Amino acid sequence: MSNSNQKITALYCRLSQEDMKDGESVSIENQRFILQKYADDHGFLNCKFYIDDGYSGANFNRPAFKEMMAEVENKNVSAVIVKDQSRLGRDYLQTGMLMEVTFPQYDVRFIAINDGVDSANGTSDYAGIRNYFNDLYARDTNRKIRAVQRAKGERGERVGTKIPYGYMKNPDDPKQLLPDPETAPIVKRIFEMYANGIGIRKICSKFCEEQILSPSAYALRKTGRKTRGLDMDKPYYWEHGTVRFMLSNRIYCGDTVNFQTYSKSNKLKKRIKNDDKNILIFENTHESIIDRKTFDLVQKHFESRKRPDKHGEMDKYAGYLYCGDCGKRLYLHRNKAEEKTCFMCSNYQKGKYDCTCHYIRVQILEQIVLENLRSVTAFARNDPEKFYAMAAKNGEAEAKKFMKESKHQKEQFTGRITQLDSIIRCLYEDRVTGRITPERYDSLANGYEQEQSQLKSKLSELESQIDSVNLREECIRRFMERAKEYIEMPALTPELLRTFIRRIEVYEKPEKYSRTCGNTIVIHYTFEVKTHQI
Repeated sequence: MSNSNQKITALYCRLSQEDMKDGESVSIENQRFILQKYADDHGFLNCKFYIDDGYSGANFNRPAFKEMMAEVENKNVSAVIVKDQSRLGRDYLQTGMLMEVTFPQYDVRFIAINDGVDSANGTSDYAGIRNYFNDLYARDTNRKIRAVQRAKGERGERVGTKIPYGYMKNPDDPKQLLPDPETAPIVKRIFEMYANGIGIRKICSKFCEEQILSPSAYALRKTGRKTRGLDMDKPYYWEHGTVRFMLSNRIYCGDTVNFQTYSKSNKLKKRIKNDDKNILIFENTHESIIDRKTFDLVQKHFESRKRPDKHGEMDKYAGYLYCGDCGKRLYLHRNKAEEKTCFMCSNYQKGKYDCTCHYIRVQILEQIVLENLRSVTAFARNDPEKFYAMAAKNGEAEAKKFMKESKHQKEQFTGRITQLDSIIRCLYEDRVTGRITPERYDSLANGYEQEQSQLKSKLSELESQIDSVNLREECIRRFMERAKEYIEMPALTPELLRTFIRRIEVYEKPEKYSRTCGNTIVIHYTFEVKTHQI
């Protein structure tokens, strides 16, 4: 393009969400009108609009801007016209570089109509100052947005804009999440498959075979927006990392987790992982898709070795099996001969700790656990009253007596704490009005505050004991109900482990390396809850 008239006159428009607050004057339509009129009045030819709607001026990764700059670098642009300098950008360093270096380098005339800037008339001494104040505006806006987001996050509101796969916005309250009837069952299925010992790779392959749209492909179908990394030729391809992230996301059990990442400034877009102490977690803020027990079980699997076998299945004992002596996990050792596949203590394997092998074959462990489970569940079905008394240890009568006494104590503690609040308030009024001396006030108030602190501590301990008793009873009742559902137990499945067992401890054989002497095994069932003495 040797003739300058054949080159493009780039008319660039940009509008961000913050700019919308300024009204119609900065709307895309108004910018288009101003730019087109200016081009027509001043004889600019071959005009082409480049429009970025909804992009911040501090962000130079805008699609239309990048397209325009590609034409500039290819020497296809004769002039760039904007309404004002802030439309080009609000980072004074990069905007200044464009105006003073890049555009002159490619012989591009730059015009900012409202600012009276035209590079054909030479550089303006005020252009750099305007760029600085535009940058200052962007930083101030970013600071205000961060403050608003921080306040929202501390109140327990979601600060993220992306709706997690499996959820949708509540039509009546956009701030509230509701399970998506189309994708929530898929999320639930992912958790159940993994909890039942099916590995992530096999889950992804299964979904691909069943032609279930991947989260990014589903989002494109639902919103029309294409996410980065989506391959339109593979709409059913599930990324392993996507499933792994979903399995660790607490949002699916009804929790809101805020401030997991942060950026150092408005000019650095990279998100940095936050320290655990700065992350805020609010439980039960919306309807859950996954029950908390299943979610916790999945996290226990992640803490253990997660390598699947050749069939893509996980070790079903991961997160359940522990060394009875040192407390560390027992890891699975697969063998070509299936009957020799075994578990061994992880501390012993490392060779750095004083612990023994705790060798036990999988078939032996399976037989012991299954037989014991059948016996305990049969006891719960056939003689529920005795089972409850055994599980509750102190018996139902003692538990009822404790609850009655604790209720009376709780009323006494609460009443006295309220009474002390009134006494301290009256003392303070007497001190202010001069009826008692400051020294006398300090002496009396300290004594009352100390008593109040002790009562609050006792009340907290009492409430903890009440919660433990309630939790224990709930766990026992739930165990008994599920024992009626699982009558036939032909094999020990991950589902049975998840339903009935909390922890399995394997102790070393009394006679080390003995082929006839077995390991001592202690099974902790889900009805066993650690409680305070009552």
